[in-house]
Amino acid sequence: MKKYLLIVLILSVAKFSVQWLGNRNYGFHRDELLHLSVSEHLAWGYMEFPPFIGFVGRLSFWLFDYSLSGVRLFPTLAGVGILILCCAMAKALGGKSRSVLLSGICILAFLPFYRNHTLFQPVAFNQLFWTLGFYFIIKFINSGNKKLLVLCGITLGLGLLNKYTMLVWAFGVFTGLLFYERGAIYKSKWVYIAGGIGLFIFLPNVIWQLQHDFPLLKHLESLNRKQLNDINPLDFGLTQLKFPFTLIISILGLTALLIDKNLKKYRAVGISVIVIFFSLWILGAKAYYIFPVYPVLFAGGAVKIESLLSKKPVFISIIAVVVLAPSVFFIPEATPVFPIGEFVEYKGLQEKNGRVELTGDYADMFGWEEQVKLVDSVYQSLSPEEQQNCVIWAENYGEAGAVKILGEKYGLPNPVSRHGSFWTWGYGNKDAEVWISLGNEKPSVEHVFEEIKLVKTITHKYAIEEENGIPLYLCRKPKIDIEKWWEDYREHVFD
Repeated sequence: MKKYLLIVLILSVAKFSVQWLGNRNYGFHRDELLHLSVSEHLAWGYMEFPPFIGFVGRLSFWLFDYSLSGVRLFPTLAGVGILILCCAMAKALGGKSRSVLLSGICILAFLPFYRNHTLFQPVAFNQLFWTLGFYFIIKFINSGNKKLLVLCGITLGLGLLNKYTMLVWAFGVFTGLLFYERGAIYKSKWVYIAGGIGLFIFLPNVIWQLQHDFPLLKHLESLNRKQLNDINPLDFGLTQLKFPFTLIISILGLTALLIDKNLKKYRAVGISVIVIFFSLWILGAKAYYIFPVYPVLFAGGAVKIESLLSKKPVFISIIAVVVLAPSVFFIPEATPVFPIGEFVEYKGLQEKNGRVELTGDYADMFGWEEQVKLVDSVYQSLSPEEQQNCVIWAENYGEAGAVKILGEKYGLPNPVSRHGSFWTWGYGNKDAEVWISLGNEKPSVEHVFEEIKLVKTITHKYAIEEENGIPLYLCRKPKIDIEKWWEDYREHVFD
């Protein structure tokens, strides 16, 4: 790989630079606020996801004190790691300089990765673990070194601690390896040692799930009810067509891994990808769940193209330009490289009734700071005695996360919320006489308190619709048993 270090370095710097420009703009996404909030409650699991993101969030706090660029550095580094691994896989598959270049260009051209490698979410790390796992499989096929299986097992375990879809990757690889030397690998103890290591690493989360009555199942039920049941099965495949140039290379890569005479020993990898694709499709997964398989396919496709055009290498450079150029214009839609005013102009968006309708992800980055400032203004209006006896109650995890993470600089108390993991952290002071309600509708507030006062209806020019026009109440005199009210909501925490 040293031979191609300059190529990989240039591509990595390009990837990092674009992501870094996007990392600085707008504000935290609601999901990022949740992931940082769970890092304040380190555990071996959470209601919505495994613990890995919480540990990375805590590391982010130690290093960068929750600065926006600092937090987003971690998914960006994961993205750069994916690019490096993609180039390394092209080399491991027998490619030379031009296939290394083209495989890296495909990562730069694949637009969803910009979004995935900006936001502090498990997605970027999931893609990294899948890619790393495929890299170890390819290196094992090349060398037969059993230590690579152990590394693969460690990758599996860490991947499961990050996102449960790693199980689908494992199922695909397990199936694919049946076609490597007619399944002879399963006669080796090292396969089972590797699997055992992976499961051992994952075991603390399994125990946590057992201790908490498997909230994963309730979360999946909620996802199916709210999101997955509404997904058109065709969307899973049709979404892949939105990125035609990289798709062509990935299909060429898959075909080469399956039938090309020079790559036939990697057929297990191609079969793994097919099994993963159809497993996710049958399970009704979202389209982006399959994105982690693209780096290995880009590598395979780049190697095949280099082989086909070995006598006309200039055409490989032309292909690289054709693949990358159309994506450049759309990068601002995937990561916020433009300040908001320039982005509105770039998209030709019009202001209507004081609002500009942004895409969901970008809209979810606005409004949180303003909410927290208003909560703080109400909190500061209370007497010192009331402040000591006050609870801030947020309706959803975005609002609660904003008060928790952004509210630290104001000295606000930790918020409570009955949404997701926040519910598990409790109701605070059940005897508090003063509550500040953020985002809860009037009937919900009236159910709990005798006295309520609407302080302000919060609006924001760019915020997502569900966070626009939300009420901020000052509440007094709870009239119900807070502890029972909290416990009774157990079955609705994902509503």
